[in-house]
Amino acid sequence: MHSLDEQSKLAARVLDSYWNISRVTVKMEQQNAASLGLSLQQMAILNTLHATPEMKLKDLTERLVSSKSTLSVNIDGLVKAGLVVREIPMHNRREVKLRLTEQGKEISKQSIVKSTSSQAILNVLNRLTAEEIDQLLRINEGVLQALCQSTTDSFD
Repeated sequence: MHSLDEQSKLAARVLDSYWNISRVTVKMEQQNAASLGLSLQQMAILNTLHATPEMKLKDLTERLVSSKSTLSVNIDGLVKAGLVVREIPMHNRREVKLRLTEQGKEISKQSIVKSTSSQAILNVLNRLTAEEIDQLLRINEGVLQALCQSTTDSFD
């Protein structure tokens, strides 16, 4: 068993590896978004709406883990750019549904095709065996579940 100091150093190395991967992939996606004239959050909104057409604003805030006000500002820009349409159903005036315009769908498709982080991950995965990929996914899913459980436990 590792000493407490060794455990702390090991935990720091693991966290650093996740942070570094996140930092690099976010930077790649920011460049992708900027090349399309979008912010990273706007691109995430477009791609989420592309995957789930006519999503409610409330559901989008939950999916993107963002506040309603922050998303509303970004959606305003997408509406003004002609990429997203806001719809308020007659049966529920407090609900806001969002959908992509044809131009919004096209930009979303371009962002997916141009995604350098997806291409970079594919290049990495091509160097791994199927068993290594399955192991990587199992480990990451286990880490995520444990972290989520720790977060839930610490707030109870």
